Amino acid sequence: MAAVRTLLFFFLSVALLAAHSSAERTEEEVRQLYEDHRFEIFRDNLRYIDEHNRPENNHSYTLGLTRFADLTNEEYRSLYLGDRYQVAYGEELPDAVDWREKGAVPPIKDQGSCGSCWAFSAIGAVESINQIVTGNLIVLSEQELVDCDTTYNEGCNGGLWTTHSSSSSTMKNSKVVTIDSYEDVSVNDEKALQKAVANQPVSVAIEAGGRSFQLYQSGIFDGKCGTDLDHGVVAVGYGTEKAKDFWIVRNSWGKSWGEAGYVRLERNLPSSTTGKCGIAMEASYPVKLGANPPKPPPSPPSPEPAPPSLCDDYYSCPDSTTCCCIYPYGKYCFAWGCCPLENAVCCDDHYSCCPHDFPVCNVEEGLCLAVSPKSPSLSKRTPFSLFLTETAAAAHGAGKEQPARGQDAEADAGEAHRDSWKRAEQRLMQAPETLKPTPESAAAAPPSGSAACT
Repeated sequence: MAAVRTLLFFFLSVALLAAHSSAERTEEEVRQLYEDHRFEIFRDNLRYIDEHNRPENNHSYTLGLTRFADLTNEEYRSLYLGDRYQVAYGEELPDAVDWREKGAVPPIKDQGSCGSCWAFSAIGAVESINQIVTGNLIVLSEQELVDCDTTYNEGCNGGLWTTHSSSSSTMKNSKVVTIDSYEDVSVNDEKALQKAVANQPVSVAIEAGGRSFQLYQSGIFDGKCGTDLDHGVVAVGYGTEKAKDFWIVRNSWGKSWGEAGYVRLERNLPSSTTGKCGIAMEASYPVKLGANPPKPPPSPPSPEPAPPSLCDDYYSCPDSTTCCCIYPYGKYCFAWGCCPLENAVCCDDHYSCCPHDFPVCNVEEGLCLAVSPKSPSLSKRTPFSLFLTETAAAAHGAGKEQPARGQDAEADAGEAHRDSWKRAEQRLMQAPETLKPTPESAAAAPPSGSAACT
């Protein structure tokens, strides 16, 4: 009779809810429904607290109304523990899972002699969850993590196999794959790890330093190993063979090691909570909720290197410099120097130059000015030290910037300038008679001790 009354109450409740679903509920009704639901959760937790605290239970600790008293245990774990793969009481899990068969595991890689297993472990988990969510198996770059993720990791000298949300395997401004966050599997809980692996490959750490592990070739590994975690790998599945449970673990030592790069580790050890070789101690997985960002446009091509600055058919200066004539003759120039500035102004003394934004050469004061000091409308004079350089030594020669003017610098520059004059005179001896300088033009050579441009 009690069962009949319960069923009658259930159907009456469903009928009332159905009647309300066709009409708009008031705000008060919605609030009341929520409060009733939350109150039932609170009342259930209160019963649990009271039952636990009964004196006859003789517990060494007590329970009480904490800030979580109106949450179900599932809500509490989801909101505050970050472990979506906690196994509920009585929950059934698949007997076997192999993500390789579902196309979510890329080919085996080889880290070589670089101690970067942490990068291969993290990248492997990201590659797999990306395929599960998007349907695309994209092979990512461990090298990028080794080179760029240096905050907590040390490249080939080791690092953390935890899957960081910041570890998208991408170049700046060209993101390929992103994840939203990462979470840890409950520590020392092979059942929780099983549930996690049933949903996605998981980054795990194991002790792999033993001699038996070093020489492993095939079968379910149940050899000697401890919990001194020293190697990051990826758990990509699990199963059972001849009543012996095992994990399918993807390694990063190439296909010549183990079962074509994989090892099957013994699972569900009755005498251990850490799992074989500590596999259940530090497991984590990336969380990916949606698609990757749009593919960025291709990078613009690199600019072509600037051609050298051509002075004439015989002389040139390096790019980003300016040709300045140091031995003019009429409209001809028989020796060139290279000013180490682009689009510079060559001064009338033929051995110095000024930048284009300070184009006025004040040779007497040794300054470059923004405007002419003779201008009646001059409002501001901005001095700029003269750029002094060596004389060009030969055709297509590169210039060098001289230090600030001093006695030693002026002497060196004057010597270089006189050398340039000698080379120019040698060229003139081979030039047509009409182009040779007169004694008057030769007397116009700059005095010794002047600074020269290269």
